[in-house]
Amino acid sequence: MIQARKWLHSPAFDLGWFAGPPLLAALAVLLIPALRAAETPAWGWLVFVVFIDVGHVYATLYRTYLDPVEFPRRRALYVFLPLACWLGGALLYRISALTFWRALAYLAVYHFVRQQYGFMRAYSHLEGRKELWEARLEAAAIYATMLYPLVYWHADPARKFWWFVQGDFVNLNKLAGPWAGWLYAAVLGAFFGRQLARRKLGLEVHPGKVAVIASTAVAWYVGIVATNSDFAFTVTNIVSHGIPYYALVWLYGNRSWKDGSWRETWHKPAYLFLFVGLLLVIGYAEEGVWDVLVWKEHAEVYFGAAADWAPAGALAALLIPLLALPQATHYLLDAWLWRFDGTNPGLRERILGLTEAPPSAIMPVTR
Repeated sequence: MIQARKWLHSPAFDLGWFAGPPLLAALAVLLIPALRAAETPAWGWLVFVVFIDVGHVYATLYRTYLDPVEFPRRRALYVFLPLACWLGGALLYRISALTFWRALAYLAVYHFVRQQYGFMRAYSHLEGRKELWEARLEAAAIYATMLYPLVYWHADPARKFWWFVQGDFVNLNKLAGPWAGWLYAAVLGAFFGRQLARRKLGLEVHPGKVAVIASTAVAWYVGIVATNSDFAFTVTNIVSHGIPYYALVWLYGNRSWKDGSWRETWHKPAYLFLFVGLLLVIGYAEEGVWDVLVWKEHAEVYFGAAADWAPAGALAALLIPLLALPQATHYLLDAWLWRFDGTNPGLRERILGLTEAPPSAIMPVTR
């Protein structure tokens, strides 16, 4: 059991980068009317979609393809998974464009939900052993914070936003929303009630775990249930997910690289602009291709660039899944990258801050 640590890094770092962004995004939406606009403005699209959402997708590069230890270790996975994603996406798109986008939307939802569960579990590892029923209550609580708003969304056709394209979510019976709401209230009530009971009994209430569950609940409720705005959903959904992921990858790299390479430099606080800057440039370029060839909605962000031509038919079935490949690969790779089950040597120690890059865990890099 790890008794001494309550945070993955420090109170300021964890609250500022992991638990804080969802809460701040929700508060901003509630307090600033412009963030509840019906449509996401061009500047909002650039900041939130391109720089945060698309940028965080490419942060996976630091953990995989740009990692000279990790990439050779699972070379087959990193080479063949993208190929499988592309071929699978092309087959889905040939069935119909909606089939492809619906499959990608639900894969994204699964990925977003599991990330928050992963953060909660990381803090549970710091907290140590507990009764099985209490561990299950914690899992139910973090899932409830996201699943209830999603059920509400599926059961309410009046929602004026969607994940990728209009109609990508299936419709549920309208009664699903109220029933899910009662279950949501019961689960969260039980979880927070248990935290109060622990405090009265003199038992530890782990602040990181509570902060992640509470901030996730606020962000998902505000962005989906309390407001009905494309921009509000964009802000809360993307900030809650993208910024913590940036921080997670940076923290891993900061604790991993002590080899004098560019990776060590880029994962130092003073060079954060390099770590983030590369991702922003790649994200901006990728979305430029999307906008010029497919969406044609933000020409002003790309200096008026636009193409009269648009992919269709068999070509679209190849091109659209190819453009979506970074996202799909990111969603699936995360099923392997952050496991604490022994399949990622040294990961648990680095994320939990138990050690910082033991020499035996770092292979020398030829420069």
